[in-house]
Amino acid sequence: MNFLTNLSSRERNTFYFHFTYSFLEGMISGILVLNEFVFLKSLHGSPYQVSVLFQFSMVVLIVSVFINEILRRVRNKQGLLRRTAVITRLPLLFLLFFPRNIAEMGVDSFYHYIFLVIFLVYYLASPLIFPSINILLKQNYTPESFGKLYSYATSSKKITTLAATFLFGLLLDRDPFAFVYIYPLIAVLGVISVYLLTSIPFESEDEASARIPGGRLFSGALKRVADIFRTNRPYLHYQVGFMLYGLAFMGTNSVITIFYDRAVGLSYSSVAFYKNFFNLIAIFLLPVFGRMLANTDPRKFAALTYGSLAMYLLSFPITLIFPVYIDFMGIQIYFALLAGVLFNSIFISTMAISWSIGSAFFCNRNEAGDYQSIHLSLTGVRAMFMPLAGVFIYEIAGFTFTFAMAASFLALGIVIMFWSQKKYKLTNRE
Repeated sequence: MNFLTNLSSRERNTFYFHFTYSFLEGMISGILVLNEFVFLKSLHGSPYQVSVLFQFSMVVLIVSVFINEILRRVRNKQGLLRRTAVITRLPLLFLLFFPRNIAEMGVDSFYHYIFLVIFLVYYLASPLIFPSINILLKQNYTPESFGKLYSYATSSKKITTLAATFLFGLLLDRDPFAFVYIYPLIAVLGVISVYLLTSIPFESEDEASARIPGGRLFSGALKRVADIFRTNRPYLHYQVGFMLYGLAFMGTNSVITIFYDRAVGLSYSSVAFYKNFFNLIAIFLLPVFGRMLANTDPRKFAALTYGSLAMYLLSFPITLIFPVYIDFMGIQIYFALLAGVLFNSIFISTMAISWSIGSAFFCNRNEAGDYQSIHLSLTGVRAMFMPLAGVFIYEIAGFTFTFAMAASFLALGIVIMFWSQKKYKLTNRE
């Protein structure tokens, strides 16, 4: 990594912890990539339960703007994040006591609900961890290095995600209940990764406050959101585009899982192949797009993201029309899905950057937490209804209509991004 020699010692130290954190998070993400498919295929959860499992990962973000108000007033942010990691990760250890076969589970099993609750607790850390990443990185990376260094760290995450997904898929094909001892491993890795993240240097710019009245916390958060949207029109439009993207992405995420099982009957290894193939390409694209974001309006960058996702989603109904595939070592390779994966690799590599740090390009460094918390809370808002709505639309209208509707949302988002870029220029990128 010769580029590190051009960085300050502070940036190098930050990058070391950020890179290592991302490496471990990649292992965790690679295992959880198959989480919904595990719940559907191994535990025989219902489609609506699968959508709820995905919903939990996003709906918790709705409180981000209020959590941010608390975070602003807590001086020892590292200590808060470490305690959060321990509380939210350790419940995964309870999966060690789950049955090892479906006969012991039963239909609509009590274990289904325990599984859902455990992951709800796990995802409760997200409203604290996600905005904290932006705060830590924005304070330690220069604007010129921000996108580049973030993309390198994210590439390390993608590499370990790829390896973990592949190995976990093979393991599940041998033992569909292997998750009962693999998921507890996530508990340990999750705590370690957050401890690494909180080793990044941080200087608090906010005043600590021991007690915050609930009403004042709520009203202060809403006022901050209203002020930002009123004074920063480009960011408002950016979030409108992301709302349309979110409706498309969340409305189809669980439907894609159902498609893999019910429409084309894929094995764990086959699902892992598709998810790994686009991640493999994304690893090489991430540094390219990371450098691109530093010199590109984030709204134009988002339009590229929306367009690539739309093409990926349309590959599913095309697969139904042309269900041609080859069987390679037990992996079903559908030609239409393979073409879609190429577009998905562009989507994954651009969205990994745009969703995570795109908001930071609309603000000054001391506002990064505020802007990202708004971004995350709006993610939670659409997560309240769209995953379930997507499954409902699929059940009454089928796969083709559901994917076509999602693509139309994305097309509208692209139009709004280009219109906003033409009419409003960015002012805060320091």
